[in-house]
Amino acid sequence: MKIGIVGLGLIGGSLAKAYKKNSDNCVLGFDKHTSIVDFAKIYGAVDEHLTEDNIGEGDAILIAINPKDTVEFLNEHGSKISEKTLVIDCCGTKRTVCEEGFKLANEYGFTFVGGHPMAGTHKSGFSNSSAEMFEGAPMVLVPQVFDDILLLDRIKKVLHPIGFGSLHVATAEKHDSVIAFTSQLAHVVSNAFIKSPTALEHKGVSAGSYKDLTRVAWLDSGMWADLFISNRDNLLRELDTIIDSLSEYREALNNNSFEELRELLEDGKKAKEVVDGQ
Repeated sequence: MKIGIVGLGLIGGSLAKAYKKNSDNCVLGFDKHTSIVDFAKIYGAVDEHLTEDNIGEGDAILIAINPKDTVEFLNEHGSKISEKTLVIDCCGTKRTVCEEGFKLANEYGFTFVGGHPMAGTHKSGFSNSSAEMFEGAPMVLVPQVFDDILLLDRIKKVLHPIGFGSLHVATAEKHDSVIAFTSQLAHVVSNAFIKSPTALEHKGVSAGSYKDLTRVAWLDSGMWADLFISNRDNLLRELDTIIDSLSEYREALNNNSFEELRELLEDGKKAKEVVDGQ
């Protein structure tokens, strides 16, 4: 197969490397910085540039750029994508991208499926990508219809060399609602937490808790701002929820109430047990 990869950063680079390591597929790469594609060719992760002339030859195209740029790419190149091509995006939010992707797919005849590979690191760029990035990881899929078994089989064959551990089908709405909590809120909290002036004094008096909570504070600010804005309503809901919860802890401390604080902590412990199925 010919596989097109749009965006050769952490995600796209890892996809390209996985295809070249685990299959004999021909990989065509596109990046707004053409020098990255040239470097990927030298590295052996890409065979050729993905261009206006060969984009119609792809059996599958995986788009690994931010939501805004994905929509722009599909609008600019959708008319040149073949009807035989399966297009899967890898954006962290799904509603905006899937709405536009489904519309253009219906207009031009190619098949579009929303996707979100649930793996990554706090680092970015092709140099940090890895052929093993997605081994055993979940992949969320958002197809336009949910009862097309042939399409699901086709997706499995295309994605097989990447090594995902499982494929999960969801609606764009459900995906964005849950991801606001599981990923986006965590990044906001981590990013806000590290801004405490006390953080400068952490050395020698910090351990696992500090490391765990600050890991994702190191992020690509432009990419995450785009993701947050594209999922604004869901993220605002989650922020309001945690702000209300934090206010309860603050009030208990302000009241010097051991019992109030103990109950809040016990409630959180029980919530963790329920979530983890204990």
